[in-house]
Amino acid sequence: MEFTLNEEQRMLQDMVREFAQEKIAPKAAEHDAACTFPSENIKAMAELGLMGVTIPDEYGGAGMDTLSYCIAIEEIARACASTAVIMAVHNSLIGNVIYTFGTDGQKKKYLADVASGKKLGAYALTEPNAGSDAAHIETLVRKEGDHYILDGTKTFITSSVAADLFIVYGTMDRSLGSRGICCFIVERDTPGFKVGKKEEMMGMRASGTSQLIFEGCRVPAENLVGAECEGFKVCMGALDVGRLGIAAQAVGISQAAFDASLRYSQERKQFGQPICNFQMVQAMLVQMATETEAARLMVYRTAWLKDQGESFSKEASMAKLFASDTAVRTTINAVQVHGGYGYTKEYPLERYLRDAKVTQIYEGTSEVQKLVIARQLLKK
Repeated sequence: MEFTLNEEQRMLQDMVREFAQEKIAPKAAEHDAACTFPSENIKAMAELGLMGVTIPDEYGGAGMDTLSYCIAIEEIARACASTAVIMAVHNSLIGNVIYTFGTDGQKKKYLADVASGKKLGAYALTEPNAGSDAAHIETLVRKEGDHYILDGTKTFITSSVAADLFIVYGTMDRSLGSRGICCFIVERDTPGFKVGKKEEMMGMRASGTSQLIFEGCRVPAENLVGAECEGFKVCMGALDVGRLGIAAQAVGISQAAFDASLRYSQERKQFGQPICNFQMVQAMLVQMATETEAARLMVYRTAWLKDQGESFSKEASMAKLFASDTAVRTTINAVQVHGGYGYTKEYPLERYLRDAKVTQIYEGTSEVQKLVIARQLLKK
């Protein structure tokens, strides 16, 4: 494995970093405070090819590798974590699912619009009574002629206020657990489907997160993704890639918090000298920098494994577990370095901390990641 980025990856990193800091970062606090969906960010990212990073160019994507995708997510997250999660979900849980598991007809119908960013996607798995226990979702599915009928409720669905299409999971029989789950592509204007109340979030407040309601929702049979009752395989495959994207997002949040803390510690003076001269402040900076770099390397290696066609499920869970924990520790330390100012909305540290916390929760809690890792280890 090479520990240096190739020329194309460095160019991408420079381009996305410049774009994110100039176009996205200046409005991040405003979007967070008002809970407004950053539609202008999505449009601009689409123009740069960031809404279909790993989708082949034959389907309208950028045709880059997984490592490039993680680099891009990290740079967007340094500027605005809400924008980064919208991008991550769209790439890994929508575009990747359709490309990996979709039929030729589904790819032809949807993938070019998804990869180009013309249509935005959302991923509907979580329910009021089924989060970590995804095998026991309650949204019911029944077959009627050439349609499937969906009835149920989804919650905490990122991007749903603005999404054009949704990857949705339901079960043919609740008693079957994972063996009864089906996966569908549901368009926003599908009869019987509507977006419910917008969630008031602690962090990621610009992510457009809402409930979804299915009441006799009629989905064409050709929109079934994968085989009937084999949707759980689609779900698990998607979440491996999704967790890697969230790990990259967490690295971006950590890096932003460290950057701000390093600058502040060199400018802020107490007792007649910059606070960076004090060893306890230095200790926090060292921990922040070291753990962020370690998390980044875990993300990069996992991306490399995927690009090599190797198994990466365990490594994706490890990367998400460590990177999300790092993001929380780093942002807490960043608030501490800033002292009273870190606790105000005048500085972005409190937003970084609020955004960091959910990386330990969505796309599999830290506790679930430990279970996934333990099962993989015990298999050996």
